[in-house]
Amino acid sequence: MADPNLLVGFDTSDDAAVYRVDEHTALIQTVDFFPPMVDDPYLFGQVAAANALSDVYAMGGTPKLAMNLLCFPSDLLSKEDVLAILRGGADKAREAGAVLCGGHTIEDREPKYGLCVTGFVHPDRVLTNAAAQTGDALILTKPLGSGILSTAAKAGLLPEHQVDLLMATMTTLNAAAAKAMEKYTVHACTDITGFGLIGHATEMARGSGKTIRLFADRLPLMEGVLQQAQDGIVPGGAYRNREYLSRTTEIGPAVSTALSDICFDPQTSGGLLISLPMPEAERLLHDLLPNCPQAAIIGQVEEQLNKHIILE
Repeated sequence: MADPNLLVGFDTSDDAAVYRVDEHTALIQTVDFFPPMVDDPYLFGQVAAANALSDVYAMGGTPKLAMNLLCFPSDLLSKEDVLAILRGGADKAREAGAVLCGGHTIEDREPKYGLCVTGFVHPDRVLTNAAAQTGDALILTKPLGSGILSTAAKAGLLPEHQVDLLMATMTTLNAAAAKAMEKYTVHACTDITGFGLIGHATEMARGSGKTIRLFADRLPLMEGVLQQAQDGIVPGGAYRNREYLSRTTEIGPAVSTALSDICFDPQTSGGLLISLPMPEAERLLHDLLPNCPQAAIIGQVEEQLNKHIILE
């Protein structure tokens, strides 16, 4: 039986579930965990936690409670490394203002870590990925390329300063971006993670009954990612995303294969994709730039055409 207090479920592939507690409070619930994309256990804990917390920000909420999810091989991973992963997650949850209050650990041959996060939002201020309106501008708050650059880093192909920039981007919370958009008429929002920019934009377009046009020359890119993509350093997930989304995506002839690969690249702890009225977009962008220096207006929402996404 449907529960009228379930404001957001899984119908539109949104970032989290939202349940109305009373007329002033709704609860946001999300969970996310994955295997390491970096060698440093503390950084892994930070990235995984930031990624999980991001779902609450994408729904317009504030994280309040978090619980650990940890899988690891007890005969291979040292106690020090386990504690470093948990410390990374705890520090990032603390930065978000959330209380880390326990969790669950199991034996697994491959380490995995993440959080189950609970947040709160006023029922009238819930943001979903399914309410973008024709004429809206689209703002992306973080640069693209974390999947490709993580692959390059694992292969020892990334200069140290680019590794540092990658880590800084993935460990940055979307809290400042979420705070900046509170005073604007945001129609829809999602965060860019495993399905890549085109995958999550497709969910927004499909849920909203619209077409999203992305401007390739306006996309913010992480330093070095275009060269790595041109060299063929592209993770398998990008190819799987491309295959799955190809029938609903139109890519213009001027867009290079390397740049389109970046648009399909699975992101870890990516930025927010924000849909809001065009007249407000420049003002929000101005407010974002002090904390999100590569934020950019990257597209617009149009009436539905025969493709969900047009990349040109």
